[in-house]
Amino acid sequence: MSENEISIKVNICDRFYPLRLKPSEEESVRMAAKKINERAKFYIDNFSVQDKQDALSMIALEFATEDKTTAATHIESEPINAKLKELEQMLEI
Repeated sequence: MSENEISIKVNICDRFYPLRLKPSEEESVRMAAKKINERAKFYIDNFSVQDKQDALSMIALEFATEDKTTAATHIESEPINAKLKELEQMLEI
């Protein structure tokens, strides 16, 4: 273990995972684990998901498609942003 790292245990769906990370990463890792647990509870409470492994699979699918949607939106918005900057420059004249 590096002297710049700390050891923590993160609870995800009632299982504990030991991690070593930088102190600056601890809060974001704990927030991510909390978000995963909240989504798991959502799938278990609102759908016929009984197995936590199934809930985790649904969460993984949700997060994976969310990232692609966000990336696609960003790529599509680049030409729009360029046109908006052109318009702003024209209005400043």
